[in-house]
Order: sequence, then structure tokens, then C-alpha cells
Amino acid sequence: MPEESEVRGLLASLRVYLEELQESGVDGLPLAGAGTASAKPIPDSAQPNPLVGAENRESLEEIRAELGDCRRCQLGKTRTSLVFGVGNPQARLVFVGEAPGRDEDLQGEPFVGEAGQLLNRIITRMGLKREDVYICNVLKCRPPGNRNPELPEIERCGPFMLRQVKSIAPEVIVALGTFAAQTLLGTKAPISKLRGHFHDYHGIPLMPTFHPSFLLHNKKDTSKFWDVWDDMVKVLKKLDMSVPDVKRKE
Repeated sequence: MPEESEVRGLLASLRVYLEELQESGVDGLPLAGAGTASAKPIPDSAQPNPLVGAENRESLEEIRAELGDCRRCQLGKTRTSLVFGVGNPQARLVFVGEAPGRDEDLQGEPFVGEAGQLLNRIITRMGLKREDVYICNVLKCRPPGNRNPELPEIERCGPFMLRQVKSIAPEVIVALGTFAAQTLLGTKAPISKLRGHFHDYHGIPLMPTFHPSFLLHNKKDTSKFWDVWDDMVKVLKKLDMSVPDVKRKE
């Protein structure tokens, strides 16, 4: 028999999935063997409804408690720490990455390694502090050897990330890197094509941009740093915040 906490997790994930369908304009699901009956197609122009009101939102503490000592996928057997998320639970801006790395797995906090230090500098340059925003990953556990997340892992963990977003109800999301952007947007388009433009994620403007690790691996190509800054300028403007005067070196 499944444990009560696991049953609650499955029910909560199902609830989020059904909310996604409802937000997208799907009125119902077809019954098996119902002939030609089918679910209502999602219109290309359909706009998701705003996130539920504050009185109906889960708290981040409730979501974390439900995760518990999560063993819902194989990563629970190899991780050191479950990396839930950190920051302001009422943040206007949320950063979503791919998955924890080695440093994150050891410390139990997202973006604390070299890439995290670079992300902190980007946040500071925006005129914000790390504690002003919220930072999390699609996956809560480190894939062995920092390999790419696998579909069963995303299916088990992704709904918790969505519930975090719904709990915070930010005004803007920044997806860091190819995997996070493709997962949240349900696309295979490369990050080079996705970045620089706002996309819709459950009614929230989402800006994909290069992952800090990508910038570190391409230090000589300073144009990529400025691409990220251009993306952050658009985020600041979307938030109706002042844009710091940053001079570009020739």
C-alpha cells in the first residue's frame, strides 16, 4: 500500500495537471471507448487564466513538507540533499534552472557554486538582492554526473516546481538555460532562438536566457554576457523597475 504522503503527492500533482488543462481551455477528457469523442483542442490563441487567488494558494512550506524525503524517482537513491528552492516567497521575479549540481547537492541550496556566484552578480547588477527573488530548479535532486534529466524524473518532479510557481505567483519568470526553457515551454527550440523574447507560462511572462554555466564555459565570448544583460533589462522593464546604467566595454 502506498504511504499517505505519497498518495497526497499524487493527488496534488493530478490537481495541478487538471488545473493546467482547465487554464488551457480543455473542458473535459474523453472516456475510454467513447467512440469519436475527444478532448476539446487547445486554441492557438488561448490565454491561460491568471493564477488562483492568494487565499487558495498552497504555501511553500506545505509543498516542501509534502515532498518529504522524496523517493518518487531514482534520483532519490543517489542524491545527498533535496534542493527545494530559496528566496522570497512573495518574489516578483523567479529564476528557474535545470537541476542541482555538485555544490548544490552538498549544501542543499540552488545556485551556490561558481554558476550561482555569477547569477548573484547578475541579480546584483539588476539592482536586486538574492533574497529579493526566488530561485529553484525543475528537478530537486542532482542527476548523477550532472547528466541531463530524464523524462520520468521530470514527470515526477515537474509538478512540484509548478506548484512552487503557483504559490509565489511572480510577475516574471526567468528560465536559465536550454533545458529549463524547453521544459517549461514544452518546445525543442534552441535557447538561442527562445531568448530575448517573452513567452507565456501559465499566464506569467517568461524570459529564457543563457545559463550562467554556459557563460562560464564561454568566457572569451563576452557578447553572450551582454545578451543575458539585454534579457535582464527587458525583465526589469516588464517589472516597471529602473534599469541601472551599465557601460559596455569596447
